[in-house]
Amino acid sequence: MQNNYIQFKQKRELGEIINATFKFIRENYKTLFKYLVSLVGPSFILLVAALSYYTYSVPASILQSMDFSSGDFIIAFSVLALTLLIYYSYLYATIYHYIKSYMKHDGETDETEIRSGVKNDFGRLLILFLVSAILMFAGFILFVIPGIYLFVPLSIVSAIMIFKQTNLTDTISYAFTLIKDNWWMTFITIIVTGLLVYVIGLVFQIPLIVYTLVKMMTMVQEGSAAEMASYSDWVLIVLQVLASLIQYILYSISVIVIAFIYFSLNEEKNLTGTFEQIDNLGK
Repeated sequence: MQNNYIQFKQKRELGEIINATFKFIRENYKTLFKYLVSLVGPSFILLVAALSYYTYSVPASILQSMDFSSGDFIIAFSVLALTLLIYYSYLYATIYHYIKSYMKHDGETDETEIRSGVKNDFGRLLILFLVSAILMFAGFILFVIPGIYLFVPLSIVSAIMIFKQTNLTDTISYAFTLIKDNWWMTFITIIVTGLLVYVIGLVFQIPLIVYTLVKMMTMVQEGSAAEMASYSDWVLIVLQVLASLIQYILYSISVIVIAFIYFSLNEEKNLTGTFEQIDNLGK
């Protein structure tokens, strides 16, 4: 076992989960990045194309949004949604199978295991995310509150499916079992992590913010309302796409946090890691 090995099967509080996440990233980013490029890279390229098409097709300004074709919006949004599902499926599968191999080999990883795991679980995750999205949408339609409640257990279903290798129904069922009596703490952990990732990503949005403000101020000074309705140009589109893509890349942090949340909840319910440590004492 490596001296810097990070134990996943351990009960952790919010601060400990965040600290463990960044420690894991700091000590594994080089190897993990290699797998992300080779396994997630192709879907990321598709995401770049879909996001570019969406940004170009759907007007950015409020004035323009009153006039865009609903057909164009539906097509662009559908393409983007599909590519996002594919991207997230590969992203979650790659990171979780990396962690799974990391745990199995006490800090080392096996490339064959990771690639085989991603290949086997990609389709299952894609279906899981699609079902989760439908449930979330239905929940938010029902006066929002059910959607917020469902958001928490559905956030950890991907980790359950990969690490426990459960089917669709058992995965969702077990998510609600883990969340019972821990909904608020899990919700707070996910929200804090999301805000942290957003703030980090905000740094990379500074060029977009500055360019947008300068362009709008210039157009206001020129006093042309007609021009304000068409202020979007290729520079703005490129900056918007880059800012969004960076957020999607940084989302990897949230994926790792969810893994730590799952193992923390599972440890509290089942003491899996504790029993394993006891078994290893005699070895």
